[in-house]
Order: sequence, then C-alpha cells, then structure tokens
Amino acid sequence: MARVLLLIAFIVTGFQVRALDLDSSFESIDGGTLTLSQWDGQTVLVVNTASRCGYTYQYSGLQTLYDTYRARGLVVLAVPSNDFKQELASNAEVKDFCDLQYGIDMPMTGLSHVKGPQAHPFFKSLKEETGFVPNWNFNKVLIAPDGNVIATYRASIKPNSLRLLRDLERVLK
Repeated sequence: MARVLLLIAFIVTGFQVRALDLDSSFESIDGGTLTLSQWDGQTVLVVNTASRCGYTYQYSGLQTLYDTYRARGLVVLAVPSNDFKQELASNAEVKDFCDLQYGIDMPMTGLSHVKGPQAHPFFKSLKEETGFVPNWNFNKVLIAPDGNVIATYRASIKPNSLRLLRDLERVLK
C-alpha cells in the first residue's frame, strides 16, 4: 500500500520515474567508465556485439550509422559480450580487432554480460521495463533523448535497415 501511495504522490507532483537504468557504469574499453546517462538528451543505440559472430560485419554498418548521424545527436554504444561464446578473451583483443578490422571510433564498453543473473544493470532493467533480452549478438536498443526505449531490434535487423533508419529519423527530427 505504501508503494502505491508513493507512486501516486510522484504522479501528482509530476515527478518522473525512470525504470531504465542509465546510471550504472560500464567499464570503457579505452579505460575509465561510461554511463548511458552521460548522453542524456541524445539518442543512443545500444548494441551487444561479438568479434567472432556471423553478424560481426554489422560493425561496419554501425560505424557508418554513427558517422552519418552523430552530428544530429546519435550515439552508438557497442557492448562486447561473450554471453553467446563468440567474443575474444580480453578487452585489449576486442579493441585491437575493432580498430584493425573496422576502424571503430564509436564508444565501446569493456566485456559485459547482457543476459542472465550476471547481466549488467542496464540490461536487467531493459528486461524489466520492456521484456527484451538479447537472444544473440548484435541485438539493438534505441533509446530516446528522454531515456525511454523507442524500439528494440533482433540481430537480423541491420544498421541500415529501413525500419531502424525510419525510427532514427523520427526521433532525430
């Protein structure tokens, strides 16, 4: 009952409750940390990635998407994960691979879990809020400048797909 009253108080006062965890830090592949909240007010595409996957070629499309739309506020965040047993063993190996093969300069986290009990808090909150859990590498989550999830995409949806581009254009205006 207390929770209901608290929620009603928040609604009446106009306080916004954000269920998606944008504040928990990720290790940055370049050192330091990253949080999704550091890009508050920007559109963010979060992609769980892997270097030894049949979809790894999508890195090229993700970099092109980032290059094309970053001036309009898009951030593409790559989240390398070995949850599907297709990622290299260390952050250094992943970074070298992405630099040499794809010339990646988009933000990238260190190796992170994206599903299960060890999932990063962002991915746990994503599951709680939307029911979406990455079922393979290169699943994508499009987050609006206000921090709400616009859409989720499975691995088969390429970065240059009409569906994803249409959603991007709608939010970037």
